Amino acid sequence: MVEKIPRHVAIILDGNGRWAKQRGLPRMFGHRRGAQTLVKSIRFIRESGVKYLSLFCFSTENWQRPAEEVQGLMGIFASHIRRLVKEAVKSNTRVHWLGRPDGLPATVVEQLINLVRKTSENDQFHLALAINYSGRDEIIRSVGRLAASPCNFDWRNLQWEDLVKCMDTVNLPDVDLLIRTSGECRLSNFMLLQSAYAELFFTSVLWPDFSQAIFHDALQFYEGRERRFGTIGQ
Repeated sequence: MVEKIPRHVAIILDGNGRWAKQRGLPRMFGHRRGAQTLVKSIRFIRESGVKYLSLFCFSTENWQRPAEEVQGLMGIFASHIRRLVKEAVKSNTRVHWLGRPDGLPATVVEQLINLVRKTSENDQFHLALAINYSGRDEIIRSVGRLAASPCNFDWRNLQWEDLVKCMDTVNLPDVDLLIRTSGECRLSNFMLLQSAYAELFFTSVLWPDFSQAIFHDALQFYEGRERRFGTIGQ
């Protein structure tokens, strides 16, 4: 039994396309199976005692993929966001959207805004969906918000806390455990500043095959880590 549960878990959902290719199927089959895995994973991660869960669903760089694949992904987002509203309300889950609206279909933007609004008073569990998001883009937008703030800001005394107030993740704590599937060992521009002291767990399992057992492995890995935050360990 795992006793040390991370407060904030972030996951880079990777490997849908490769999962489909290994089976001789179109990439969209992998994305659809990945969406099913996502629904199940949210439930068992919430039940584990984790308070915050952030999911990298669609990067600003993903627009470079074939138009047909991007269109299919937008359709998956639209259908699952509609379903998520009811479940989020029922489970007292507050949903956060990380990313920019530019380029997203109007229906997806409206659904995300509605989902965030309808769950804004919930506090049992926090789910952050990174859709049309990248860490560098978030930093640029955050600096822009800070520069446009009405208060007289002294840039010479800029503090991390000042920037945090302008970030998409303003209502989220820093990441404790970051998980990436598919065997890739990089952050791919996801929550770069928020993961400064996160423990990184990489698994070769492709996202559609992610399971409660793999998540338990990640929790055991986290429990065995000594988090020093720049200090000297015991």
